[in-house]
Amino acid sequence: MYDFNARFLKSKFVWVVAALICFGAASHAATAKPPAAPAKKKQTGPVGISRNPYIGAIVVDANTGRVLVEDNADGKGYPASVLKLMDLLIVIEKIKAGQLTLQDPVPVSAKSAKTGGSQVYLAEKEVFTLDEMLYALMIQSANDSAVAIAEKVAGSTEAFVVLMNQKAKQLGMNDTVFNSVHGLPPSAGQAHDVTTARDFSILCREVLKHPEVLRYTSTRERPFRPGVPGKTVVMRTHNHLLAGLDGCDGLKTGYITVAGFSIAVTASRNGQRVIAMVLGSSDRKVRDAKASELVAKGFAALTSAPAQPAAAPAPAPAKSVRK
Repeated sequence: MYDFNARFLKSKFVWVVAALICFGAASHAATAKPPAAPAKKKQTGPVGISRNPYIGAIVVDANTGRVLVEDNADGKGYPASVLKLMDLLIVIEKIKAGQLTLQDPVPVSAKSAKTGGSQVYLAEKEVFTLDEMLYALMIQSANDSAVAIAEKVAGSTEAFVVLMNQKAKQLGMNDTVFNSVHGLPPSAGQAHDVTTARDFSILCREVLKHPEVLRYTSTRERPFRPGVPGKTVVMRTHNHLLAGLDGCDGLKTGYITVAGFSIAVTASRNGQRVIAMVLGSSDRKVRDAKASELVAKGFAALTSAPAQPAAAPAPAPAKSVRK
């Protein structure tokens, strides 16, 4: 016989249990803590934005590459005109390879003549020797000269930038990307040049493997178009440490507003040479003071712990002879 009451009570019990389960689940969902967000990596600030005393800095022994002092040396910034050291390196290497000579004529294109910023006011169809253009590049930091040299060497600035990035990769400058031959702020649709203090110390060491470059980087003043009335430009270096830092004979400064002030400096004392790179300082005087301080620390480190020649391998132990 069908027991209606038992069936009803059983059904009611099932519904009560189901309701309690749902209520418990809802209560747990309301009180459960959301999963913790993954920890964010520490940021050193927007890429390229200058700060005090700098974005990053490093000092290395020019002879061995040993790091003597570093402070956030892998912080990324914009090199501005310091990147012209890569222009110089590519040209010098091509001269050594017999592909160019210092007396080669460098014609001035319309594009070169229209380049802004620091310049020697090249005019379209003018022609200068590669030697004179290199002086303009290093002393005056002439952007018009950078473009003219790039077009002479590679046919176009775009092709020269390819050479710059190939060389950077070859040297192990893994955090560097070049997008221009001069370091000026990019045009619409283009990107900034990006590097680190560590990467540029690598570049500086490579440049200094060619000591002849120091005649360009150590010159403080020189006329461009000498003897041409109304057109002579007296080029003056932007590197004030050439006059105020003992043993300083290079290398290059750089500045654009967003990048701040940077400098690659080298000095030689008592047969030793150090390279200091200061990237992205908000103030020129702070940059120069820090560069001088770092050079002093570098020489002090060399004096206290001079580089040692590699130790000779230990002799193999004598084999025992059974008698």
